Amino acid sequence: MKWNLPNILTLLRLVAAPGVAVMFLYFTRPYADWFALVLFVGAAVTDWFDGYLARAWGQETKLGAMLDPIADKAMVVIALMVIVAFSSWSPWLVLPATLILFREVFVSGLREYLGDVAGTLKVTQLAKWKTTLQMIAIAVLFSQGVFEHYLGMSVFGMDQQMIEAILDGEVEDTLGLGWKLAGMEWAGLLGLVLLWVAAVLTAITGFDYLRKALPHLKEPI
Repeated sequence: MKWNLPNILTLLRLVAAPGVAVMFLYFTRPYADWFALVLFVGAAVTDWFDGYLARAWGQETKLGAMLDPIADKAMVVIALMVIVAFSSWSPWLVLPATLILFREVFVSGLREYLGDVAGTLKVTQLAKWKTTLQMIAIAVLFSQGVFEHYLGMSVFGMDQQMIEAILDGEVEDTLGLGWKLAGMEWAGLLGLVLLWVAAVLTAITGFDYLRKALPHLKEPI
């Protein structure tokens, strides 16, 4: 087994996946949100670099081809679990997250059953966009947590009347409540929209994979 830089980057991304959840076990918020966001974005960037470098340097290996989709799925699944857990189980997050998780588990099981045949079912461009969109949506949702908790820290000890007065412009906003609230709301909305779009693409690519696999599933055992 030969290790090269692309494979090492992929392995680091795989290790970073559970690291996102660990951040919330060892750090308080918003520090956990920051660390998780930086770790997730950094790992997501390697998803582009490892494949690019492997092709550019002629270092594509079976190990890398095996680890890459596992690392992608681990990142998305674990990050979604963390986000849903801290969302008070909002149905608007639970539904797309469930669809994404179901597809990833289903396709992984299908690939395992197909064995060597799965290697002939190439990853489509739409599937790559799906993964990219999932990661962007998750990063944006993590950033919402950052805004939310900085806002919470800023209003700590204030009564509701004072908060409303600041947001209405009646009192000078020296703590930046306005932009923190706007950041939280826009990050939440954008992240949610992106996650739903990613969920739709996830369903489409999952159905497409099943359609391509059906002829092989009809073969006698």
